[in-house]
Amino acid sequence: MKKFLSVLLVVLISISLAACGGSSDTGDQGTPTGSGTQSEPAGASASKTGKKVSIEEKVIFDQNDIKVTATSLDPTGSIFGANLDVLIENNTSKRVTVQARNSAINGVMVDTIFSCNVAPGKKANDEITFSSTDLKRAGIETIKEIQFQLHIFDADSWETIIDSDPIVITTNADPSFVQEYDDDGVLLLDKQGFKIVAQGLDMSGSIFGAELLVYVENNSDNDVTIQVRDASVNGFMVGTIFSCNVLAGKKAFDSITFDKSDLEKNNIKEISEIELRFHIFDSDSWDTIFDSEPVTVTFE
Repeated sequence: MKKFLSVLLVVLISISLAACGGSSDTGDQGTPTGSGTQSEPAGASASKTGKKVSIEEKVIFDQNDIKVTATSLDPTGSIFGANLDVLIENNTSKRVTVQARNSAINGVMVDTIFSCNVAPGKKANDEITFSSTDLKRAGIETIKEIQFQLHIFDADSWETIIDSDPIVITTNADPSFVQEYDDDGVLLLDKQGFKIVAQGLDMSGSIFGAELLVYVENNSDNDVTIQVRDASVNGFMVGTIFSCNVLAGKKAFDSITFDKSDLEKNNIKEISEIELRFHIFDSDSWDTIFDSEPVTVTFE
């Protein structure tokens, strides 16, 4: 049953409309040429050492009579991604659910698969899975640093018990290793510490529609969500799917999906021009940080 639920959870996550994570690199990709500054290549995307890194067993959370210990790391744990094994001890009188939020590896936002129910007075061994798709898109081959928060709530009432402070786990990777990031592409936005680069167009990347692959940097002091407004393709208004959460100081590889039915309705088989605005707001307060001017990207 656990395996069945895990597979079902993966399927549901894979079709999530609000997930922040890269798409696969299959399908025909156009070359963006549009307005904006062409950035320089970042060089190799990751270390080629291939070292199977590990961690030391460590208590990473111990509050509210709930204790979580990181026991081991398997960088190639499953087809779904790298696995961080954890032991959860519930010393409360409530049935609790523990989940992971705001996850990043080597400074890049990465989706996770993890939701563990623990009965009162019981323990559970489980694993936090970090998306292989996101790791591949970001060029992460050596895991040096893992960051995430634990969201713990009452499994019956769904009331939040506690949201942890950011938890940082360092592996035994070479301390001198520096993750490199591929920021090559057409610069769409560079304002107030936020940078967004268009890196290609995938016409068959999603069952929901064509995808514009983007690289995002948040060099501000705010944890933010970035969305799209007023998008058009070849001059026709088109619905989009894009809501990317990026912590302060982190990066993300994501994709803006253009609604397949809208493309078909307007008989758009090839995309030559995309125009849109970015809406950026604080993820905690929901206060708007700014709305960008319209930006345009064209394709050869």
